[in-house]
Amino acid sequence: MAHGHGRCCCCCGEAAAVGGDGGAAWGLYLRIDRQRLQCLNERREGSGALVFRAWEERGDRAQFVESDDDEELLFNIPFTGNVKLKGVIVMGEDDGTHPAEMRLFRNIPHMSFDDTAREPDQMFSLNRDLTGELEYPTKIARFSNVSHLSIHFPKNFGAETTKIFYIGLKGEWTEAHRHEVTICNYEASANPADHKLEQITPQTHFIS
Repeated sequence: MAHGHGRCCCCCGEAAAVGGDGGAAWGLYLRIDRQRLQCLNERREGSGALVFRAWEERGDRAQFVESDDDEELLFNIPFTGNVKLKGVIVMGEDDGTHPAEMRLFRNIPHMSFDDTAREPDQMFSLNRDLTGELEYPTKIARFSNVSHLSIHFPKNFGAETTKIFYIGLKGEWTEAHRHEVTICNYEASANPADHKLEQITPQTHFIS
């Protein structure tokens, strides 16, 4: 599943220390549609979902995902509404299994490893982070209306497999409005049945 990628241009980002808001800002894991969440190349089925949890629980080393055939991992993350993604945390081991690069793609559902050959919306060179204290800020203008996020980890620091203990997603969530068009169409098309009552109402008045 190895792919050749061009050198990074303006889409690269750098890590920054997590701000004082702590776990309060990292609640987007609650807005993931877990029924449709996918992790490609995970060794143990369903383990990819375990890394999306509360920031305060990031130190639980019993919950992790490890890649299977090689070092690549690909997460397809659908949200239950629209998200403004502001930052990402990636926490791993202090060895070669820690991912070395992260590539973000927005609004491309069901991505495969072949699809990752395209240019990402943003790419980061990762530092080893054992405690979940390094935040990778996104270009908010590119990630202001995200209904689906794909995260590709193409390589690590030299090990045969990649291991991730926690992925934090920072941002804002708004509910998706999907019925507006239906409502407008209904109002624009009058139903004659709605007016039958007027037609059969007696108009004769009797005066005694």
